[in-house]
Amino acid sequence: MTQIINKGEVQETPSKKLTIKTAINIDQAQLELKAITDRTSGTIQDKAIKVVDDILKSVGERGDEALKEYTSRFDGFLAEKFQVPSDLILKAWEETPKELQDSLLLAKKRIEKFHSLQAPKNITYTGPHGESLGRRWSPVEKAGIYIPGGRAAYPSTVLMNAIPAYVAGVNQIIMVSPANSQGDLNQTVLAAAHITGINKVFRVGGAQAIGALAIGTKSIPKVDVITGPGNIYVTLAKKKVYGKVGIDSLAGPSEILIIADQSAKLEHVASDMLAQSEHDPLASAILITTNKKLAEKLPAEIERQLINHPRLEICQESISKWGLIVLCDNLETCAKLSNTFAPEHLELLVEDPKKLSESINNAGAIFMGPWSPEAIGDYLGGPNHTLPTSGTARFAGALGVETFMKNTSLIDFSKEAFNENKNAVVQLANSEGLHSHAESIRIRDSKSF
Repeated sequence: MTQIINKGEVQETPSKKLTIKTAINIDQAQLELKAITDRTSGTIQDKAIKVVDDILKSVGERGDEALKEYTSRFDGFLAEKFQVPSDLILKAWEETPKELQDSLLLAKKRIEKFHSLQAPKNITYTGPHGESLGRRWSPVEKAGIYIPGGRAAYPSTVLMNAIPAYVAGVNQIIMVSPANSQGDLNQTVLAAAHITGINKVFRVGGAQAIGALAIGTKSIPKVDVITGPGNIYVTLAKKKVYGKVGIDSLAGPSEILIIADQSAKLEHVASDMLAQSEHDPLASAILITTNKKLAEKLPAEIERQLINHPRLEICQESISKWGLIVLCDNLETCAKLSNTFAPEHLELLVEDPKKLSESINNAGAIFMGPWSPEAIGDYLGGPNHTLPTSGTARFAGALGVETFMKNTSLIDFSKEAFNENKNAVVQLANSEGLHSHAESIRIRDSKSF
């Protein structure tokens, strides 16, 4: 059982199988939250950077041969061809059980509907002297989406990345994903690729896949934008290639923060925390609550739900290393701590979640009330489940249609508009010491036309 600690202390509270850090002092809670935010930095990241640099250099120099070498080393199979034949993608869909097909189609429908509503609109504005000003949106030509493999398969991530790209009008979507040791991709992942109309699927994962998409090889086309989550090597590779291509974000391990009051049900809190922890040993699950009894009983309830859990060890490591319970005096303090952490997923298990949500400025997605668990958002809520992590919700948001688009400014001045504004431009150019800027205005003086 958890022992609520004295002010100013943080301790790992023992239970039979796991520990959860628990804090009631705000200053110490902030330190723990910062440690969770920074959990992939330092030595871990430094070592990974060297590996990623070597991989990207090799892919750039040797192309497909490097991909074959890394696929054999990391995924355990020798790839003669990377692309998955289109008939196998169709077959994967046809062999998908009807109930699962229906679920995938329902998710596709809901995601597509939401993203169609968020598509950016072109702007046209006529100024006071007849000048026409605007901003025009257009899709990128090619997009690459990375779908993780390894511990789990994520057909939902296929939908969440491909659908906004197609809504944006992207002409070609290239999917890369690591295969198993037999060289096979998960069948449901391929089924999701089929219903989203992805053009090409390649059996390549890791930093080498990101390098191939950014640089281009004989087999894999160079793209304009790369999206999709992955491990630290994938994330660092995306960081390295940014500038050659656009990226969605630098996603870290998944995280959930739950704010709960006396109305929250213990079993809901525990299950929602485990739903995040089962992703990865580096995933983080945090409870910030005004309910002392909930804080005390939570570890035992988590242990109960872990009995015969298929991902027991992953959950235990995640909870014990990166789980946290914080007891606060009021919901206002809970909201302040949450804003400081800026969680990827924020659940409001409180009596009035809508009111509390008004105090939240930093969160990737907010799930309000007991009937909106984070799993709803993962699969078919509608908004994208690719969200900012590691505190980046302070300045970033979810992947969206605009991720696969760029905008172009349109400036069309009439002679009248030019004459009305020319003197100001000359003055501003001269103030910056840019002679030819000013001269490009003078040479167009209306007297010379």
